[in-house]
Amino acid sequence: MEQPPRQNFQPAGAGALLATVTVSCVGVGALVGWAAGNVGYGVLGGAVAGVPAGVFAVYKRYGDTL
Repeated sequence: MEQPPRQNFQPAGAGALLATVTVSCVGVGALVGWAAGNVGYGVLGGAVAGVPAGVFAVYKRYGDTL
């Protein structure tokens, strides 16, 4: 019985995924902050939520290789 090929860990891909998810959360936070009247707090909230979300996304993508 053959096992499926193991995924390769790609540090550049993991960094790009982390940055993409984090920046996306910051952007959404900025939009929410703008709608609420304070963009700065929205960006801060997006960054606070984006870093763990980015780490989780990298873990889900490359969890088998770690």
